[in-house]
Amino acid sequence: MKQPIANETQNETVKDTLIYPEETHFKSIRQITFGGDNAEAYWSFDDKQIVFQSNNKHWNVSCDQMFLMNVNDSFKDTVPPMVSTGKGRTTCAYFLPDNKHFIYASTHLGDENCPDTPLRKNGKYIWPVYDTFDIFVADLEGNIVNQLTNEKGYDAEPTVSPMGDKIVFTSTRSGDLELYTMNLDGSDVKQITNELGYDGGAFFSPDGSKIIFRSSRPKTEQDIKEYKDLLSEGLVEPTDMELYICNADGSELRQLTDLGNANWSPFFHPSGKKILFSSNFEAERGFPFNLYLIDIDGKNLERVTHGETFDAFPVFSNDGKYLAFSSNRNNGGGRDTNLFISEWVD
Repeated sequence: MKQPIANETQNETVKDTLIYPEETHFKSIRQITFGGDNAEAYWSFDDKQIVFQSNNKHWNVSCDQMFLMNVNDSFKDTVPPMVSTGKGRTTCAYFLPDNKHFIYASTHLGDENCPDTPLRKNGKYIWPVYDTFDIFVADLEGNIVNQLTNEKGYDAEPTVSPMGDKIVFTSTRSGDLELYTMNLDGSDVKQITNELGYDGGAFFSPDGSKIIFRSSRPKTEQDIKEYKDLLSEGLVEPTDMELYICNADGSELRQLTDLGNANWSPFFHPSGKKILFSSNFEAERGFPFNLYLIDIDGKNLERVTHGETFDAFPVFSNDGKYLAFSSNRNNGGGRDTNLFISEWVD
């Protein structure tokens, strides 16, 4: 849909058409990007800026790189500043508490070119888990000021506690995809999960006491063999995942969802009492993915978005007033995944 710019009233009307009638948690919504795959948009601690990843070919990138925006920006006809190196492939940027630095994972030390991105194997949807990913600290001009991991294997998916003292990330250093925590300078690394399966996409609760994440936990001999075989090739199959919750030190681990299909990209509601996540458990053929709320005791499941394609990567602002998420809505029926920011209503 082409947005009219004749007056503010028309703009507001167009913006409101991006909200489906059943989406009562959205007071307003604003589209940020207009092409490519844009995801994992994370707020600065002061809620003034957002860092996100994009592979928009019009922004002179060949695969995911990191971009910086002010919260009121949008990029229909402009290009945001790139704050990664432009080399290799990057993922999962997250602000540090000083609002002047962020962490992210990149493969650029392994190869300056974009790595191959296999998405199918034996007819099944897969994700690559690059063993050249390491975690770096950069300033807002994109200068790398520290390298936090240098272990052999995959180190990625880092996020920072709202308390500003810890990082949680996923690593294969044990031979499996497990969760670890470390200090902001990379010290005091501790493994907090140890069961077979892909543990990833972890976030701290608002008070830093708990961690929510998604995991594929193979149980049968066949599933275990398939998981291990894929992992030996640097691949995972992310089509059967449930959410798990634990204390920040890994204790009191429990499964939160048992819905089937893929339940992932969880994020704590500002109250700390609910989880907002993406799932296709109601889908028969893999799509759509929609956002859902669930209490941390697994009760009161509520559908939040009502699209027919893809809504994922929900992230609340620190003040709890806004939600950034990725969606395929309003993309003209193509495959572009864009960023949106909505005013949140409980």
